[in-house]
Amino acid sequence: MLIHPWDEAGEDEWRGFLAEHDFGQLVAGGRNRDLPVVVPTHFVFDGDRTVWLHLARPNPVWAPLAEHPRALLTVVDDYVYAPARWQAPPGTPAEHGVPTSFYASVQLACDARVVDDPDEKATVLNRQLDHFEPGSGRVPVPTEADRRLLPGLRVLELTVTGVRAKFKYAGNKQAEHRQEIAAGLAERAGHSDDRARAHLLRRLEQSAGPAAVQ
Repeated sequence: MLIHPWDEAGEDEWRGFLAEHDFGQLVAGGRNRDLPVVVPTHFVFDGDRTVWLHLARPNPVWAPLAEHPRALLTVVDDYVYAPARWQAPPGTPAEHGVPTSFYASVQLACDARVVDDPDEKATVLNRQLDHFEPGSGRVPVPTEADRRLLPGLRVLELTVTGVRAKFKYAGNKQAEHRQEIAAGLAERAGHSDDRARAHLLRRLEQSAGPAAVQ
């Protein structure tokens, strides 16, 4: 993806985003394929360089990973549409504005290791249970029923080798203009507008200092 300097995310920023976002798309291209395999999936990120997930054994992703054990895990969220009237610079006709999208996107380039050992699979599944439903009372894996199900799934351990992260929230606009856009997001109060506004104001504060944010 194209990342302009004003949209580039720092390490603390993208790590914080992944701490709150644990669903994305796993992309595996294999070798000499017409199109990659893309799998929507939950995952657990350890906050450092390792990601774990599990998928059904019939999933088509295993074939390209066997050909080439590399994958991309991509997460996109906190996205909104920014209408033309918001984008027009202050003092210019609103009808001359150019609409755009605001969003956060993190792409993790990874080495992939497929796990079929039952004990290691159980460890990862329990790690996922602890993450997604802590304190739920679910009996740790494996129960007797789990033992029958374990052969039907495989675990994937991803080691992150590179990160591209983009937070596109009007970072190329002047502070006054960004404040106006933030006000528009607050007034509209639509899907993800509150999260997009929070990103915009946080990035504004980081770039211009607390006095710039009201």
